Amino acid sequence: MSITAVLVLFSIVWFLILFLTLQIKIKTQGDSGSVLKGTHASSPVNFSIKNRLITTTLISVPISALVIFIILSGFITLDMFDFYNLIEK
Repeated sequence: MSITAVLVLFSIVWFLILFLTLQIKIKTQGDSGSVLKGTHASSPVNFSIKNRLITTTLISVPISALVIFIILSGFITLDMFDFYNLIEK
């Protein structure tokens, strides 16, 4: 597995986890009862992107490592997904 493949895999996992963590523990302006003029009621009250990015990285590193281990160990191979016998052996 090349370094490019590892970086692409990590990026995919990282962004997937980021979009999942953005939805956790959101307190909206509508929930707090103080909607600022010019904003939507579903806008967050206090949004800390730094904590989200750190959490995303801490979650995505072990998940990426597990996926890379599964791929490199041969537990899952490309031949398992060759349903139409298109890969020459």
